[in-house]
Amino acid sequence: MESEIREVKAKSAYRLQHNQSIQEKEAFWKKQSDLLSWFKKPTEILTKTGDFTYDWFKDGELNTCYLVLDFHIEQGRGEQLALIYDSPVTNTIKKYTYNELKRQVAKFAGGLISKGISKGDTVIIYMPMIPEAAIAMLACARIGAIHSVVFGGFAPHELAIRIDDALPRAIITASYGIEVDKKIAYKPLVDEAIEEATFKPKFTILFDRFNDHQEIYDDQTLDFQTLLEQSAEVGCETMKSTDPLYVLYTSGTTGKPKGIVRDHGGHATALRFSMENVYGLKAGEVFWAASDVGWVVGHSYIVYGPLINGSTTVLFEGKPVKTPDASVFWRIIEEHKVNVMFTAPTAIRAIKKEDNLGEMITNFDISSLKKLFLAGERCDTSTFEWISDLIEKPVVDHWWQTESGWPMLGTMSGEIELTSKPGSAGLPILGFDVQILSEDGKHLPANHEGLVALKLPLPPGCLSTLWKNGQGYIDSYLSQHEGYYIAGDSGYFDQDGYFYIMGRVDDVINVSGHRLSTGEMEEIVASHPAIAECAVVGIHDELRGQIPVGLVVLKDRFELEEDNLEKDLIALIRHQIGAVAVFKHVVLVKRLPKTRSGKILRKTIRNIADGANFQIPSTIDDPLIIDEIKDAFLHRKIGDAFMK
Repeated sequence: MESEIREVKAKSAYRLQHNQSIQEKEAFWKKQSDLLSWFKKPTEILTKTGDFTYDWFKDGELNTCYLVLDFHIEQGRGEQLALIYDSPVTNTIKKYTYNELKRQVAKFAGGLISKGISKGDTVIIYMPMIPEAAIAMLACARIGAIHSVVFGGFAPHELAIRIDDALPRAIITASYGIEVDKKIAYKPLVDEAIEEATFKPKFTILFDRFNDHQEIYDDQTLDFQTLLEQSAEVGCETMKSTDPLYVLYTSGTTGKPKGIVRDHGGHATALRFSMENVYGLKAGEVFWAASDVGWVVGHSYIVYGPLINGSTTVLFEGKPVKTPDASVFWRIIEEHKVNVMFTAPTAIRAIKKEDNLGEMITNFDISSLKKLFLAGERCDTSTFEWISDLIEKPVVDHWWQTESGWPMLGTMSGEIELTSKPGSAGLPILGFDVQILSEDGKHLPANHEGLVALKLPLPPGCLSTLWKNGQGYIDSYLSQHEGYYIAGDSGYFDQDGYFYIMGRVDDVINVSGHRLSTGEMEEIVASHPAIAECAVVGIHDELRGQIPVGLVVLKDRFELEEDNLEKDLIALIRHQIGAVAVFKHVVLVKRLPKTRSGKILRKTIRNIADGANFQIPSTIDDPLIIDEIKDAFLHRKIGDAFMK
């Protein structure tokens, strides 16, 4: 009864504060911005710059690297741990205090200046998950250079596209990346990308990871460590709030990546707010985002957010399994006294697959952990409940995008402690006015699925534009329904105001005129006790337009005949959705095709089944899986590929 009263009070406080954040947005965000140490405090809080566009804190001046490092040292946190590097793939742990990290960042920033890189220049960073990647990012921020981190696993062609768009003065890379137990040479990939690109960077800065000195250093290839050691420390450049901090490329529907631009002032304000009020993290506590600096999570919650908050961040070079096994997450939580963790549902499903009974966690003390956050894809109820039962800590599913830069839906922490609902991405975070619209722009009531839309203006920290493509920003996100940012996802909210994100709009299929969510079907399929992971896609059907097909991966300890499993899952879907779903086909596979960040390549699966021509995505984790999926469809005699 007492917990129910607390929840009612928390929801009442949430609704009051959320309403204030929407109705009195300038006053709300001014109060949050006042928590930062500005070189010049802003007086213009929100400025309309066009029919659809806005600036936050336009006349403010600051520097993000100063907020991350120098400010905390001035506040007496110099000897506190800032960054813990944990690399099971190299059996290495390194720790940096705020003083040590600032010294390295300031010296490398001096090295960049000595080579002619200055405020407004762009720099591409193509590195594995090593401390030098974070040092390079912060050094760019320190001198006002705009960094564009490219995931250190993209093929040369994809890197070349980004070179031609970002026009970097330099590329910072490393000799090797490591995938479980394989060393992947990066320098040849960078050289090939530069050769393909029309624009040629002035030089490359190479970090020699293992001191094997196999690379040739000359005027075009500089040694990272030598440049750092021989350079003098430099201070922080004064930046306007609206100056670009970084450009991060995300996939576009046309195949050409879109350069998301993040500013200094709005970004710092939003991340500072989110660390305390979304993640419930205090200064001095330990935050671990098990992601990669090549993705937005790595930018926001490995490098910038925790350090702006005065916390300690964990930079992890490994996988949830196989480095060395499914216990690595629990080992890191115990060893580094992690207070709050963030990972993707894919990682939890991988652990669940290898250690379904959760036996490995019993060897570790994870009592330091307060909460686990999940994002990056829909979290099915069975995965949510499995990990909740296993760790016996609050688990929070939340939703955001590369474009938003920080969470849009979730359950608040800090002063307002709300509980999560399994299957829901939560309530709108303060500052976000999230609504559900029909295709023709009408507001939909509770429990009606439609387009997830955010009423403009977006709060601080969201994308300010697309790199060198302001009109593309409007066309891609703001033009479908006037006054709204269209997220590209479908979803609905329930009678309590909790939102459910059902997947990308193109994952909603049309079966005989009925719009059905494959996300909902996936949740039902995943509830089967034998299923470790699944994907439901709509494939072409001559009679109905599309029909759903389920691809499933069994847990290690289960053995089922494919036909029997198919009968079970058909019955589940029929029971919970009805015959209208026309769910009749299940394909048993050993693994699902995914990007390196863990997202399932549903469009690729559809193309395989439909026998359509397509290119293997450069982001795929393992290209060999394509043939496995083809063979699986042929074996089951499903799809147009078989008919052809």
